Amino acid sequence: MWVEIICALAIYKIVRLFFYNDEFSDVETLEKLHGGKAYVGLRIPDADTSSRQDVDLVLVTKGQVEVVGVKNLSGIVTVTSDGSWVCEGGKHHSTQTYPDPLAEVKKQASVLESYLEQRGVTLLEENISCKVVIPNPNFRTMHAFPSEVITYEEWQHLKPVSRNILSGWVKGAFSSGKEMHDSSHQKLNFILGSAPVWDRVELKNSKIVLGEFLEFKGKEEDTLALRHIKRSKVDRISIQQTSMLGFAPTRLQVLYSYRDYRSEGSSGSETKEMTVRSSTEVVFQPRDSGKIKKFKLSSLLSVSLSA
Repeated sequence: MWVEIICALAIYKIVRLFFYNDEFSDVETLEKLHGGKAYVGLRIPDADTSSRQDVDLVLVTKGQVEVVGVKNLSGIVTVTSDGSWVCEGGKHHSTQTYPDPLAEVKKQASVLESYLEQRGVTLLEENISCKVVIPNPNFRTMHAFPSEVITYEEWQHLKPVSRNILSGWVKGAFSSGKEMHDSSHQKLNFILGSAPVWDRVELKNSKIVLGEFLEFKGKEEDTLALRHIKRSKVDRISIQQTSMLGFAPTRLQVLYSYRDYRSEGSSGSETKEMTVRSSTEVVFQPRDSGKIKKFKLSSLLSVSLSA
């Protein structure tokens, strides 16, 4: 039991790092903790609405597909008769209403199931489950949520009921389902690995921000050099320093790789490079935000572009 609790706490802390302040952290760490694969920021096509369903996090092992929704809510939350959550207070001292988060995640899971089935992978009912995680320590409520909703307070205090939830989540998420055949498991990971996702920028502090890449800003000479980087052709941009002896770089090396549509991999083998001023910026629209952000290339490790 205590081993399960410790593992669950570690997973929760990683999830909190991923989604607290709408930024993400090291996906590889989470994958090592639960022994599977983590897919962050998916945008799954919904055939019924001709739109895309945003999925915060999908955890995959041989026995389970866990669809996790994250609500970074701060304030006092009450639940209305129709299941909506009303959050009062928080940073801006306002009142906001949210559709039932658990119902939303179940809808996302249903869309994901349909998408996988269309691409040749059918999941058993026991192989897919849903959770809502609330990583914000300023979340408060008097409401008794179902076990699929994991609040910050439950994880922090480890009350007896929380231990059952922790144990149940670990067992349910990572070991309860009937194991898939290797071929089905490999195909599932390939489908999710090639599914539509948000663009992402990776900062030097290991944070990842999801959203939409808009353009480069800077001196005309640099923006002209970067005009060849288009999402239809390029899938990843890496930034490297060119200075020596610890001096602040005035120019940066930009390496970009072309997509290879002929193979199952999303990245081609051809890589090109150029140098631009370190003051050049990436203009980026974070998801779920009305404000556009500008990141200096000198603060970034990479930019990934969805097809």
